[in-house]
Amino acid sequence: MPENLSLVVKNDLAEIPRLAEIIAEFCGRHGLSADVEFDLNLALDEIIVNVIRHGYQDQGPHEIGVSFALDGGELTVSVEDDGVPFNPLEAPPPNLNVPFEERQPGGLGIHLVKNLMDELQYQRRGDRNVLTMKKNLWPR
Repeated sequence: MPENLSLVVKNDLAEIPRLAEIIAEFCGRHGLSADVEFDLNLALDEIIVNVIRHGYQDQGPHEIGVSFALDGGELTVSVEDDGVPFNPLEAPPPNLNVPFEERQPGGLGIHLVKNLMDELQYQRRGDRNVLTMKKNLWPR
């Protein structure tokens, strides 16, 4: 039977530990592995922190929607925000062949998320960014 969970986080970095607790509880309730929990935490941390730091042109309060859908062997996580339009899938990959101190800033977090999750999709729906990430829980 599918399991869904939706929550709202504020555009405040202090929300990240609360989100990690919710992820831990969700994974524990469904018997998901520590590896899945780690990947999910890291991916959401990267995405949510990027939205908070770069997504808004004002300092006002904003809400970021996060939803989880667990259906059989697939976990789908969506992040929805009202920030400036940004498709992270169009971000150029970082050049990992140059020394760290010579790299251009940015792009490493998105690269990491692409490698942690099995599928990523982006949509702009009205004035909202929607990033959907899928994780296969069973080996293929």
